[in-house]
Order: sequence, then C-alpha cells, then structure tokens
Amino acid sequence: MNIAEIFGCRVFDDAVMQRRLPKAVYQSLKRTSRLGQSLDSSIADIVANAMKDWAIEQGATHYSHWFQPMNNVTAGKHDAFVSAAEGRSISMEFSSKALVKGETDSSSFPSGGLRATFEARGYTVWDPTSPAFVRGKTLYIPTAFCSYTGEAMDTKTPLLRSIQAVSQEAVRLLNIIGMKDVQFVTPEVGAEQEYFLIDRKLYEQRLDLKICGRTLFGAKPSKGQELDDHYCGRIRTRVENFMLELDRELWEMGVVSKTKHNEAAPAQHELATEYTTANIACDQNQLVMETMRTVAKKHGLACLLHEKPFANVNGSGKHNNYSLSTNTGENLLAPKGDIHTDMRFLLMMCAFIRGVDRHAELLRMSASCSGNDYRLGAGEAPPSVISIFLGSELTNILMDIADGKNSECTESHIMNFGVDTMPAFFMDNADRNRTSPFAFTGNKFEFRMVGSSQSIAYSNVVLNTILADSFRYFSDRLENCNDIQQEIKNIIHDTIKENGRVIYNGNNYSNEWIEEAKKRGLPILNSSIDAFRSFVEAKSVELFSKYNVFTPKECSARFEIMLENYIKVVQIEASTMLEMAKRQIIPSCIEYAGRVSGSYNELKTAGINSSPIWGHISMVTENIEKMIQNTDCLEQALSHKNQISDLCGCAYFMSREINCAMQSLRDICDELETIVDERNWPMPTYSDLLHRI
Repeated sequence: MNIAEIFGCRVFDDAVMQRRLPKAVYQSLKRTSRLGQSLDSSIADIVANAMKDWAIEQGATHYSHWFQPMNNVTAGKHDAFVSAAEGRSISMEFSSKALVKGETDSSSFPSGGLRATFEARGYTVWDPTSPAFVRGKTLYIPTAFCSYTGEAMDTKTPLLRSIQAVSQEAVRLLNIIGMKDVQFVTPEVGAEQEYFLIDRKLYEQRLDLKICGRTLFGAKPSKGQELDDHYCGRIRTRVENFMLELDRELWEMGVVSKTKHNEAAPAQHELATEYTTANIACDQNQLVMETMRTVAKKHGLACLLHEKPFANVNGSGKHNNYSLSTNTGENLLAPKGDIHTDMRFLLMMCAFIRGVDRHAELLRMSASCSGNDYRLGAGEAPPSVISIFLGSELTNILMDIADGKNSECTESHIMNFGVDTMPAFFMDNADRNRTSPFAFTGNKFEFRMVGSSQSIAYSNVVLNTILADSFRYFSDRLENCNDIQQEIKNIIHDTIKENGRVIYNGNNYSNEWIEEAKKRGLPILNSSIDAFRSFVEAKSVELFSKYNVFTPKECSARFEIMLENYIKVVQIEASTMLEMAKRQIIPSCIEYAGRVSGSYNELKTAGINSSPIWGHISMVTENIEKMIQNTDCLEQALSHKNQISDLCGCAYFMSREINCAMQSLRDICDELETIVDERNWPMPTYSDLLHRI
C-alpha cells in the first residue's frame, strides 16, 4: 500500500480544487475556507460542475447533503446526478442550487420543540470549510442543518458560530498585546476514539448488544483486566487486519489515522487522529465511527462504541485534544522560550483557568449522556467534578506572579536510565495526569470526559465560547491600560485568586479529592440530568446569546432533547431487559432446574446420598423466584413512568427508580449465570465476548 498515493484520493480537497478550478475561483473559495470570508455566490456553479465531474470519475452516481442532527449520528438523503433529457437520453447534472442548498424534513429529527410535525421544512446548507468526499457511490457534501425559521437543528451550526466567536475575540486580544499580524485564530482538535471489538456471531446472539449497544446482563469473567496484559500489547491478527483496512479507508477519505493500540480492557482498542481544524475534526470523528462499524462487519466483528458495554471492565471515552493556532502558524498553547517571561502564553493559561472555572457545568454537560454516567468516576475515567491540571511548575509560576513573587526558572533535567548505551533526552516540565478531566499536556489541553459514542461538537462549542468570553474580558481590561505588561500580571493575579480553585494536580480518582472539591465549592454533577440543566441556566443562556452561538430558544430545545433522549434510552434498555429475562433467561433457568431435579430423583431412587444436589436445586429455584419478582417490579415501574408528565421529573424517575430496578434484576440474573450449566445459559458470557476473537 502506497500511503502517499492513496491519501485523500476520495476527497475534493485543496489540491484537487487547485487543479480543477479557475485560479480566481480557487482563490475565492480558499479565502472562504481558510480566512472565514463570506462565500462569493457567483462561483458556486463552477465549483458544483468541477465537484460533479471529479466525483463521477471516482465512481459516484449520487450526491448527499451530509449533516449532523442532534442525535450523535449523521444523516443525508441521496440524489442521483442523472436527469432525463430529450428522447430516451440522460444527462449528469449538479447545479449550484443543489450544491448550496438542500431540503429535508426537519420535524423527523430531534427538535426540542423548534419544529412541530406539521412544520416539516428544513434546510441543509453547504459548509465550504469542510471538504466534500466520496464514500461508496455517493459524493458527501458536509452541510449545516437549520429549520425553516432559521434555528440551528444540528451540531455543526453552533460549532461554526463558536469558531467564529473565539477567532474574533482572540484576534482582538492578540492585536492589543502586540501581535498585529494575526488576522484569525483557529481552534484545532485531535480526537482519540476508544472502542471494543467482539465476534459478530456472538454479538448477534445478544439482544442487549444489538438493541442497546451494551450488555444488560453479564457476570464478571474469571479474567478481566487484572493482569494489565492487554494495554498496548500484541494486536491479534484478526484485529490487525481490521485496523489495516480501517486505516486505508480513512486515509483515502483524508483522515489522518495516526495511532492505534490495545486499550486497558480485553477486546478494547483506540484510534487517534492527527490535529485539524475543530470543524473538520468533528466531521472526521463521525466518519471514523461510521467507518469502524462498516469495516468491522466485513471482518466478522462488531464494533461497540457505547461508553460502558461491559460491567466490571473499563469503559470507552473520547479524549478531545484542543489547541489554538494563528494564521501566522503559532500554537498559542506552546510557550516560546522561558515560560516565566512568556506573558502571552501565561495569559492563554489564565483564559482557560477562568473559562473552565466559571463554566464548569457547561463542560460537564457537553460530556453527559446516559452511557457516560456508567463510566465517569469509575476508576477508569475522570470523576464528575471539573478540575484543570497544569503541572507543578506552571502552577507555581502563576501562583508566584499572583503573590507578587519572582519565580525562578527551573532547569530541564536529563533522563538517566542508568545504562550508558541508552540515548539521553530532556525530561518534560511536568508529568501527565490521566485522572484529570481537563489536563494541560505541554502544547494542548486534553478534555478526557467525552463519551465514546458522543459527537465532540458540543465539547468544542463550549470550549470555544468560554475562551471567547475570557479573551473579551482580558481585552476590555488591556485595551485602555497604560502598562500592558503590568496589567497582564494583574490579570494573572486576579484569575488565580478568583478562579484558581479549579486547579488540581493530584489524584482525581481519590475520595479525598471529592471532599476537597466540595470545600472549594466546585460543582459536583453526578448525574447527566443534573448536568443537562446547565444548558438553560441564566448565565449559560446569556453566555451563548452574547456570542451568537445559541439563541435562548435553541438552548431550551437542546435541554429538552437531552432529557428526551435520556428517557428513551433507559426505556429501551429496560424493555430489552424484560424481553431477555422473560423470554430467554427465566425459561432457560427453569429448564435447568427441571433437569437437575430429574437427576436428583434418579439418585434418590437409587439410594445415593443426594442432599447436596437438593441444596443446589433450592438455591436455583429461590433465585428464579427472585428473578420473577424483580421482573414484575421493573415492569410495574415502567408502567408508572407513563403517568409522569413532567419531562425533567420523568428523567429523574428513570435515573433513580428504573435504573435501580434494572440493577436488582441484573444482580440476580448474573448470580444465576455463575451456577447454571452453560448448556442452559441462553447467551454468550463475558468470557466468550471478551476473549474469543
């Protein structure tokens, strides 16, 4: 495989446009995609025709406006290029109108009240900042999705708004402090995607995995991840073949699939992509998830993207690595020379500290869903308390400036392995903190809370917006001051005193930290439902409205959608659990009990001591009775749910009562799994799922 030859071959990227478009058209489109300038509508016909010709050469027969509704997946209808001409002939057509604007049924997607069933019209609008690509026989055109009345119905539109906001405010700030050549600032993101791979035949035998994406039943296997022998270990041949094809498909679509390895849990893996603009990174992460599923199926595997597909082993997250770059090529999160004197860099750190502290609830909200509630704080992922890790050196520098002290430069140390033949190198200024939800890692921040099935759009919308707010606040202070350097020191002082409580460099998994966080007054939102509320809090609505990211109506709609989704997911899980218990597990256990009872009677008739067998039968039958009782309790609780009209109240009921009833039923079923003959157990066990690839 010649990577250089295949990379981006299915993407209508800059190189393709430069070859196929007239120079003036290419430069105009580049100004829009790179500099954020308004699109010149007069060039759309030329671009559409070139895009069509290129796509047909790639084998495409259809085109699709590819958008991201508020359900964590993508959507799009497929229209053929073919049109009837005179007689029985045809022509291949793709107009500027078809490129720029599409129409779809907006009431069939989550709307949170923005659209009613009888108000169906919605628009998809071409996003020229993200390149079109061919997958299969279709040209996919990244688009935004809005309602007939103009509200954002997707995740892309608010992301683009937030990118514009953070660029405008960052440019203003940088120009004030002397960086006059900065014209725009781009948030850049690299996403790490964790996932599980299991045998597809076994997957097909588990109704819970097929319907819910996670196991609703399953006893702890005899071997999980206790030996720490899977992380970064040898990749199995079958998985390696999957990864090779996955890399190839992603590379062809211009996604720089950079890193792959085994994760901590058996059957768990990770793929990391290289940095790109936040907008393209979000598009590409959706592509990664979709491609993982399709490629896995070709290899007789099933790809699981749920945050917690298996109990008692690590769940899956998605680390959102974030930085800011200028049009002059500088990473604003990379210090230049001595950190102690790099006031621009320290000012950037303060922007993050202030934003994360003032809007911690929004960051927590951006990583909230029913699946992530099973993962966060479980000793494998950050807790539901937002803190920021800077490392001791950087923290001390900021603290010293805040206290008016002169901080001395720390010398870099050389790593010494004690072996003369080993190469020497300088150590990093700070260790990594994998327990922190928001950690500075040298030239970027890593937000580790996002769930593996979630879109990364909301997290980056929040990051962009809270930084825009910090940048504006700093600019207002610096714009008319007499001494900029002194005022930057004043800003550092005030930020540390007012927002420094959010800095924590210790073990976020520890109970001591939770108690310390309470003392500091940090918000602790253990439930996604508590976090959802932050979307409609007055300060959040004011923040988003101020930077034109969400209107108040759009905030309310998303809050409603999140609650509805939570309720529906838990209801589907509970209904699936009841079906599995009543139609699979209970009959199988009764059959097993009957078979063992028959053996008991035969032994008793033969005069053989069979009292131990009777004890076993009694234990099984008692558990079957408990299982039937717990099944009835779950069924009754579900019927009560329909009597709750208040959406928020219903969500809390699902979180507390339904989840509790489900856990009770699971506990007894999992206990039975450990004592019932495997010939009678109606589904593959954890040992089968995790260790048979």
